[in-house]
Amino acid sequence: MVLRLTFSAFSFTITPVTVTRTGINLNRFLTKFVRLNHQITATELRVIDEEGQALGVISKAEALKQAEEAGLDLIEISPNANPPVAKIMDYGKWQYEENRKAKAAKAGSKATETKSLQVKIGTGDHDLELKARKAGEWLSEGHRVKIELFVSGRAKYFDPKFLEERLDRILRLIPEDYKVAEPVKKGPKGPYLVVERNKVAKKVEDNQPSTNDSAGAR
Repeated sequence: MVLRLTFSAFSFTITPVTVTRTGINLNRFLTKFVRLNHQITATELRVIDEEGQALGVISKAEALKQAEEAGLDLIEISPNANPPVAKIMDYGKWQYEENRKAKAAKAGSKATETKSLQVKIGTGDHDLELKARKAGEWLSEGHRVKIELFVSGRAKYFDPKFLEERLDRILRLIPEDYKVAEPVKKGPKGPYLVVERNKVAKKVEDNQPSTNDSAGAR
């Protein structure tokens, strides 16, 4: 739950902290100050009106006058700029839009993970196809995939080129277009590599006209 407190023209947002056995998790503590109207300390401001039009650099007094005449607030949106940037609009509406943007950005972001697949020298073709299909699903979701060849006993002393060929068996079956993010390396269980989706190929694919578009063009 987020607690918002507004004192006069000075607003700040407090996100509750998490208390654990070891103390307070300060990484989850967030306080954001927003200066409004007469709380703005700069004498000159780069002002934007409610429609997004730039009014140029004007005095704080002139900006406040225009905001009051319009029945709106003067909100300092970029205090670290030189001069600071302020916007003339209703503070409640501005706060709503900022919250909406933050939620949209959070919803659009996806956590990228490195998934792991393990195969053996003697893994059958059917199992390889299943694992390759799974790797393709992970790649299509934007994840990286670590593919490891598990070797034990005498297999540890096999020719490295032979072991790499065993890895190539599953790579040839992956249905998604990919590129090698990390070349073959020697790991504790055997050789491995990491692949990721080929984003360039994806862009080219997205930009190509569909069959229906081509038919319509004719």
